[in-house]
Amino acid sequence: MNQLASQPVPQSDVSAEPKKVDTARDWLRVLAKYREPILWRSLFELAVTLVPFFALWALAWLALSVSLWLAAAIALVNGLFLVRLFAIQHDCGHAAFFANREVSDWVGRALGVLTLTPYDVWKRTHAIHHSASGNLDQRGMGDVMTLTVEEYKARSAWGKFAYRLYRSPLVLFVIGPAYVFYLQYRLPIGFMKSRKYWTSAMGTNVAIALILGVIVYFGGWAPILMIFLPTTLLAAMGGVWLFYVQHQFEDTHWDVAEDWEMHDAALHGSSHYELGAVLQWLTANIGLHHVHHLYSRIPFYRLTEVMRDHPDLSVNQRLTILESIACVKLRLWDEKERKLMSYKQVRVLYGNS
Repeated sequence: MNQLASQPVPQSDVSAEPKKVDTARDWLRVLAKYREPILWRSLFELAVTLVPFFALWALAWLALSVSLWLAAAIALVNGLFLVRLFAIQHDCGHAAFFANREVSDWVGRALGVLTLTPYDVWKRTHAIHHSASGNLDQRGMGDVMTLTVEEYKARSAWGKFAYRLYRSPLVLFVIGPAYVFYLQYRLPIGFMKSRKYWTSAMGTNVAIALILGVIVYFGGWAPILMIFLPTTLLAAMGGVWLFYVQHQFEDTHWDVAEDWEMHDAALHGSSHYELGAVLQWLTANIGLHHVHHLYSRIPFYRLTEVMRDHPDLSVNQRLTILESIACVKLRLWDEKERKLMSYKQVRVLYGNS
């Protein structure tokens, strides 16, 4: 598993000597040609996401006069488009959506108001995630807390209970997303001494407050309760779920710092999540996460080009929707077996402790 067959690197110079793709680092040369954004395509992807998003918001508002639950149902559908907007914001954070970095940042900041995410704060924490993903000695920023078997065994009874509670589905995928997007993101957690990140957080908060104030002024609290909350909560839960299964699967990749190599961790520690055509579109190809983590400057709409041109990449860490559900029970990293395990598997191997 996690082995890529060697293949010739596409050549622009036919006289050049063929090269082989043997390691994760070697793939960087191959993937570099896909990094340039295509302006018309970026604008098109932004338009076909924003227009339905605002149209569904308007439709849900109109539906309030017919049925509160109909409005909520429409809002839940719209949560999927909000996930896609977050994915576009994500590409902006990697300077992958527009060639002009300043344009990418301002589009990302504007989208951050819709996704309730202070763009500059998130961009920094996400960069830390990319630079340390799979490094056991650099956990704790922009990731899902994961203990090793030995770390868990060394905890007190209360410490084990707290970890089990944190890793429970209710906390991870319902309470956690609500806390992060409604509360935690309102302050620049981790960067409290930086004026830049305070500006990002407070600027986003002010913009959100103004929009919500206008909504309440014209529509009362019903649009907030039956449209805003269902849309944003579903999007938050969906985003956290995607982030979880992209790194929390059985054969993921973790190493201590002295053995950790960023490109290996990026390619082999991220899943290839097979979502089907509709969900793949709505999530902006984020399921092709192993390629994204290896070369984050590739625009999401070019990731399918990569997979088409280099089918060898499709064999890595494939995860179906059904298989991804089973990942919820995997909670401890076993450094000996080099696998993410369930509590039951750990008990079978090592006994109660």
